[in-house]
Amino acid sequence: MGFFSKLFGKKSAEEGRAGGMEDYMTLIRVYFQAAIAESAGITNLAMLPDLRLFKTTLRVPTVNNKLGVGEKRHCRKMLKDIYGTEDDFFKEIDQSIRKNCRKIQDVQTYMVQFQNFSQDMMMLTGNLMKFKLRMPSFFKKTLYKMTEKTVDDIFDKNDFSDPGVLKTVAGIRAYDKRLGFSKKWITDFVFGVVMLAKKEPRPDGDAEQKK
Repeated sequence: MGFFSKLFGKKSAEEGRAGGMEDYMTLIRVYFQAAIAESAGITNLAMLPDLRLFKTTLRVPTVNNKLGVGEKRHCRKMLKDIYGTEDDFFKEIDQSIRKNCRKIQDVQTYMVQFQNFSQDMMMLTGNLMKFKLRMPSFFKKTLYKMTEKTVDDIFDKNDFSDPGVLKTVAGIRAYDKRLGFSKKWITDFVFGVVMLAKKEPRPDGDAEQKK
């Protein structure tokens, strides 16, 4: 676990959280950046900060003189070993990036679109599911079905009463039309983050009172 504290800049007191939600999201960003480097032919690591830290800390060698190939393979193995991420999850990322990042000029736009999409998706899912997220983690199948239904509603339902929700839904649909992720991919992504978030240690009550 010392690897995570070093790679993701965690303090020693937080090492017990290694493999949690923040680590997962960082590895997801690394995979995206590695796939982007491979697809767009990027050679400048300064453009891809998470990939640079990952590569230099783990000393991942460059394969066939092409940035992204070996790094993507290494990151994929970690996500599969630690989080059980399935092959289809990676395939959809690769397809999305091949479609949208054909040249270096496309990269910044794509990264901003995915960041906005994922943030809005997580925020809206949490808002729509509300108290359902308090269900214990051992009801895993039920939570997945709830997440799946919420994602379906975001893409299929048009009678939300809250104007703010309608605006966010429209934005998410527009982003995903460009990104090209399936509802299954989005459900798996959201569900993975939700389950990891539920496992995060809660702040110590005494420490909170002292603030």
